[in-house]
Amino acid sequence: MRLSYLFKSISFVSVLCLSYPVIAADDRKPEALADQWELVGEAINESGWDIWGSSPIVTGDGKVHLFVARWPGKYPFDPAWRIHSQIARYTADGPEGPFVFQEVVLKGDGKGWDAQGYHNPNIQKVGDRFVLTCIANDGKGRHGPNQRIGMWVAENIGGPWTPANGKVDVPILAPPTDAAIWCYQSGCGVNNPALLAMPDGRLHLYFKAKRADKGQVCMGLAIAEKLEGPYVIEAKPVTANDRTIEDGYAFHWRGHVCIMTTDNHGMLEWGGGLLWASNDGKQFDAPMPGFHHFGEHYFPNGVPKTAKAHYTRVVKCERPQILMIDSEPAYLYAPSGVAVDGSDGTNCYLFRRKKPALNGTPGKTEPRPH
Repeated sequence: MRLSYLFKSISFVSVLCLSYPVIAADDRKPEALADQWELVGEAINESGWDIWGSSPIVTGDGKVHLFVARWPGKYPFDPAWRIHSQIARYTADGPEGPFVFQEVVLKGDGKGWDAQGYHNPNIQKVGDRFVLTCIANDGKGRHGPNQRIGMWVAENIGGPWTPANGKVDVPILAPPTDAAIWCYQSGCGVNNPALLAMPDGRLHLYFKAKRADKGQVCMGLAIAEKLEGPYVIEAKPVTANDRTIEDGYAFHWRGHVCIMTTDNHGMLEWGGGLLWASNDGKQFDAPMPGFHHFGEHYFPNGVPKTAKAHYTRVVKCERPQILMIDSEPAYLYAPSGVAVDGSDGTNCYLFRRKKPALNGTPGKTEPRPH
């Protein structure tokens, strides 16, 4: 099954990427989003490649750019993502595509802390600059603890990209050396970055790491006074989870800081997503349902028999990232380890938020012709 693109154009009057955000007063609070998403189709399906972690941004010309992790599908998914993954940019005229490959943005050269495995990108705009964060590793020893976060900046969406801290041989964030910090000697390093500019001009860099005391993987926070850093890790994690979570994406919504993560271990819905909200961006409330299990919810007649597993046979989504329109979550981009249409690599899938009904509850979006 090849899912169709349904959308060709959209107005982006209020979507254009701004500088440091001004959070307006809003009497509404963030709400559970799981029931509000509907599947549009594949955002990216490129023969010969595994696709992962697609991060969207809109430029002043109204085009939507997806920064994705990808690697040749001829290699086994794992460990290929740890070794061969690179960051690439795809572009479309609207959020529903079709997305067309433009360029490879970053890839390892076999040297330094980022010798290989550029993965899980996050794209933002801060001031007049585009900011790209992702992970990489040095290719030495055990992969997990070697993961670090890098940050690159560019005046234009097409680059050139240079390290935000001005140092090609130093990541923007590494595990803490202070044993009092919650993720000291993290078994998975620091990874899965999510950058968020705060109204006071400071930068919040959210990340995933492993607790030194209980061993759970949680979301943490590093704060910087300026984009270039230094980023100082908070002493405690920002999420209180009794089991592993990952793949956080941070955004401002209704006067709150929100993080969307996966729920791979069943805090609310195994294989679904979690939506965390916070008043200050430092301590988050108990999560709400963020999105549903891909295979169990979005295919009423069952997942097609043509589906091909490349990474786990469970048809679920990971590394969710959101495109905001009119200050509201409008689209969700998320990859799956199972190619629903049986294609030769993993794909990124696209979900659209349903239009609200007159009673304020989510309504069904009117179907558009294929």
